[in-house]
Amino acid sequence: MRLLPVLIATSISTSFAFADISIGDADVKTVEDEFGTLNPQDTGFGRIMNNIANGQTDMVTCATGYYITKSGAHHAARELFENCAEAGYTAAMTWMSQLDNNGLGAEYNPDAAANWDRRAAEAGDPVGKFNYGIDLMRGHGVAQDEVAGRALVDEAANDGLKIAKRLQAADYDLDEVTPDADNWKYAPLF
Repeated sequence: MRLLPVLIATSISTSFAFADISIGDADVKTVEDEFGTLNPQDTGFGRIMNNIANGQTDMVTCATGYYITKSGAHHAARELFENCAEAGYTAAMTWMSQLDNNGLGAEYNPDAAANWDRRAAEAGDPVGKFNYGIDLMRGHGVAQDEVAGRALVDEAANDGLKIAKRLQAADYDLDEVTPDADNWKYAPLF
């Protein structure tokens, strides 16, 4: 037996939202109405940024920010990571620090970078503790406080972070983990 598609016409008035998607040579329209979504953007950066625009900050959406920033789309990565950081994802806080510390998608801002590291540390993230500890030890973006910095590195090491243990074993010599970073001069990458 062969089934044939059936078209049902209704007189219900509907409102539609359209999003144009270009796939190769074909144009596909996403249509949203009270019955659902036809041709949704199920994958790709467009879908991820749509999630962010709609306030969805799940783990997969936030993790995709890595690929977005690595692709060079730093403004989009900033938007994604900032929303994810505000939702409490500590890895996104670390990425915001990296973007601010390297002038990616915005001006170089060591104070903002240190603030993101602080927030991740306060949320209990070992990488945040380590990074903020280094910020404090160097006085980078925050007032220098070597004692507090070492204490945070120790916490990160106690949490099992290998690079923190490596810094401890090197008697907190920062050149062990970031050789000559104190001698670098900021130069925007792009």
